[in-house]
Amino acid sequence: MRNILFAFLLVGLFLGGCIKAPDYPLEPVIEFAGLTKDTLDQDQFNTDSLIVVLNFTDGDGDLGSENDVNVFIVDRRTDFISDRFRIPRLDKAGSNNGISGELYLTLYTTCCTYPNGAPPCEPSTEFPTNTLSYEIYIVDQAGNRSNSVITPEIVIRCN
Repeated sequence: MRNILFAFLLVGLFLGGCIKAPDYPLEPVIEFAGLTKDTLDQDQFNTDSLIVVLNFTDGDGDLGSENDVNVFIVDRRTDFISDRFRIPRLDKAGSNNGISGELYLTLYTTCCTYPNGAPPCEPSTEFPTNTLSYEIYIVDQAGNRSNSVITPEIVIRCN
């Protein structure tokens, strides 16, 4: 019985030693994985939304925070940050090998902007739709900024 237990322990140590840890860079890396839909109705009051899905990796596992925002959404029509999110502090257990996962971000509708300078968020028969895309990046606890990803164009119905 003792020899069998020792054999299992030896095999477990051997297999554990053969598993290669992922080799992720220290700065976060994100990849666009999808949108739940590509059309929104304009509104000022968060009545419509979509979900953006991102894959991420981080070599030292220092994503997340208890207090600080670390996901930034830039409206490419204006180049202003339109939304910010906070990834909750992630468990560092085993993070010396890096971490990976998926982020699901709920983005609420926004207003149409018009080329003729008409006030945003007003219904328009002249411009029934508007398009936008978002640039998204994340920052880890060490201040390392990820690459940016750009969403496909999203259509906003302006009427």
